[in-house]
Amino acid sequence: MTALTLSTAAASGLRADAIVVGVAKGAKGPVVAPGAESVDKAYDGKLASVLETLGASGGEGEATKLPAPSGFKAPVILAVGLGAVPEKDQAYDAEVLRRAAGVAARALAGSKKAAFALPLQSAADAGAIAEGAALGAYSFDAYKDVADSAKDAKAKKGAKDSKGPLAEAALLGGKPRDKAYKAAVERALALTEELNRARDLINTPPNDLYPEAFAAVAQAAGKEHGIKVQVLDEKALAKGGYGGILGVGAGSAAPPRLVKLSYTSSKAKKHLAFVGKGITYDSGGISLKPAGHNETMKCDMAGAAAVFAAVVAVARLGLEVNVTGWLALAENMPSGSATRPGDVLRMYSGKTVEVLNTDAEGRLVLADALTKASEDKPDAIIDVATLTGAMVLALGDRTFGIMANDDAFRTSIHEIADEAGEPSWPMPMPEHLRKGMDSPTADIANMGERMGGGLVAGLFLKEFVGEGITWAHLDIAGPAFHEGAPYGYTPKGGTGSAVRTLVRLAERTAAGDLG
Repeated sequence: MTALTLSTAAASGLRADAIVVGVAKGAKGPVVAPGAESVDKAYDGKLASVLETLGASGGEGEATKLPAPSGFKAPVILAVGLGAVPEKDQAYDAEVLRRAAGVAARALAGSKKAAFALPLQSAADAGAIAEGAALGAYSFDAYKDVADSAKDAKAKKGAKDSKGPLAEAALLGGKPRDKAYKAAVERALALTEELNRARDLINTPPNDLYPEAFAAVAQAAGKEHGIKVQVLDEKALAKGGYGGILGVGAGSAAPPRLVKLSYTSSKAKKHLAFVGKGITYDSGGISLKPAGHNETMKCDMAGAAAVFAAVVAVARLGLEVNVTGWLALAENMPSGSATRPGDVLRMYSGKTVEVLNTDAEGRLVLADALTKASEDKPDAIIDVATLTGAMVLALGDRTFGIMANDDAFRTSIHEIADEAGEPSWPMPMPEHLRKGMDSPTADIANMGERMGGGLVAGLFLKEFVGEGITWAHLDIAGPAFHEGAPYGYTPKGGTGSAVRTLVRLAERTAAGDLG
């Protein structure tokens, strides 16, 4: 994990592999951003002209390296694009700083230390830059030679893809003795370490991360951070009547689990419940996915990974709110014992569900977990799931959908996600779509109308939320797993989508901002 430090040192005198500066896109060309004044002065005020000559425009995502000026102890200056210059008297947006820091951290992979001389005017700016650097530096190397066989320096030097993540990010202009700045960086460290752990879980191959293994990870984290962890195995699930989770996991040699993580604060006035879909591999079951749709299905537990990471982060931050996390873990496989289309499952709530498509399995495990979470009477339940391809078609690969049984709460979640830097969009729950799930055999079917399938899934989940409990559903099917080239602080593979939104929700709730 990248070390995050605050520094009052001058850019010229700091020993580092590179000095990171910001450059914005002005009306007449690139403009050097605040924080880089001393670097610009060392270029006789011509840094912007030099960068323009090198092809830089200040556009977001750009990274331009050039030799450091004479007298600097760092050999390289890395200029990262910030996008448009803010309007007069306006500061750079936190998300702009996060992304720029992420671009820099990726460009400096393999470096021991980088000094970030980006616009830093407040503790919030320091936190944003720290988050971006730590998230951008992420690298999943557990299955590469550099991690497995590089036992000494010589072997590491020769190992393939041996560039490790940036080791240290020093934030210039920070105030090491200021409580607000220190708290912002400490928060960023706890948040990004747990978010990156969620990414690790999402990226782990399903032969190593199956329900029992995921539960073991949760138990270990619980011991480390004072979180109470309860695991229901297949026998306890059968005894308790968890027909949804058992039905989805029936075809796999790796039996399902339901994990409860409980963080409590003696000063808490509110209780939040987070519920995560944890399909550690989704083949589609008997309704087998077509070729080309199976290869990334290790990511179908990204909702549970987000919930797990958020609960641990909340515990590490010591927030004054009670948070319960529920991980509904199963592997959806075809076999002679698998649930068939046409089977009827009796859920934990007592309702019966006709399974019309075994690839609509996430809503089945979530239904049991939502009913169980409702028994604690929390002030609000938020479920997170890579639930529907329909949501990806609606919102694309970078935005998650939000549905809720309370319009004001849905709006609050949308605002919180935006504040945290996670693109989201509020979605409706049209009641007329509920009729499509009527079943002649059971209380409800797990499929409805094809059009609006993401909304249909939300309506299905709503049926299993306890009466009078405020609830929201986050469908992260698009942004949970990134298959393209890295951008900003987002890597290829697992992203940790929704972790920051859940943690920010917990912070706002602890502060009494949500009523």
